[in-house]
Amino acid sequence: MKADVIIVRYWLPFMGPCLGTILRLAKWNKHTKVICIADNIIPHERRIGDNLFTHYFVGPVDGFITMSQTVLNQLPKFSKKPAQQVVHPLYDNFGAAVDKQTARKRLGINESEKLILFFGFIRHYKGLDILFDAMNQINLKHSGVRLLVAGEYYEDKQKYIKQMYDLNIAHLLHMRTDFIPDSEVRYYLSAADFVIQPYRNATQSGVTPLAYHFEKPMLVTNVGGLPDMVPDGKVGVVVEPNAPEIANGIMRLYGMGEQHFLPHLRAEKTKYSWQVLVNTIETLASLPTTHPATELPYLP
Repeated sequence: MKADVIIVRYWLPFMGPCLGTILRLAKWNKHTKVICIADNIIPHERRIGDNLFTHYFVGPVDGFITMSQTVLNQLPKFSKKPAQQVVHPLYDNFGAAVDKQTARKRLGINESEKLILFFGFIRHYKGLDILFDAMNQINLKHSGVRLLVAGEYYEDKQKYIKQMYDLNIAHLLHMRTDFIPDSEVRYYLSAADFVIQPYRNATQSGVTPLAYHFEKPMLVTNVGGLPDMVPDGKVGVVVEPNAPEIANGIMRLYGMGEQHFLPHLRAEKTKYSWQVLVNTIETLASLPTTHPATELPYLP
């Protein structure tokens, strides 16, 4: 096809051999530019071969866009090519929000209860187990708050099931851990009062712009780029990644109330424009190119 630009997404070194080889083949034409949108350069879960695979992948890339300062800082270990940080644009492909009453009726959830949401793949680094411990804190356990967990297990689910029963919090949880089609996402976000991200570590999170799109205040932990995306006391609260702090943060959200955060959410979300990402891709693609199709050999 001799494309002018190939845009490639990178998040996991396992994909490095495949993507790195495809890009090398494409760049034999001495014409195509390659721009990488890097969610992660160093993965959340480390595996043997990560560095080798990532070094191989970055060889034919002409420029990088990162979604957080953390990844931008990690990138020079693997490539000296031009790079810019862009905040993750809004996920606006899930449709408009619906009113809370309609959303909860759709999901079979009591319209009057206090409801927080954990959304996305259930992975160790995302800290759902820490959130379960927070739900067991005395101040939160007896507050009337219920937790909606919406997302598929990325790892063994038995430890989470055991934990919820050991803590005697199963009655406080709505577990929706099957695949959630895109058409249903808006009901989960619209049903919640607040979105909770109790991550152990993070670079950035796609859940944050999703919450911005649906104008939901957030709790995030003080890790990676999350605090930069969620100004404390304005669009949500920032806490340390431990159960007592998370429980206190959730109570703080309810104490401040949803309406407190809405003006700040609406103002802040204007930064999350797709046009900013497009402009950055165009800028990087216009820079003088290199065509390192043979810079690194194919992996044996």
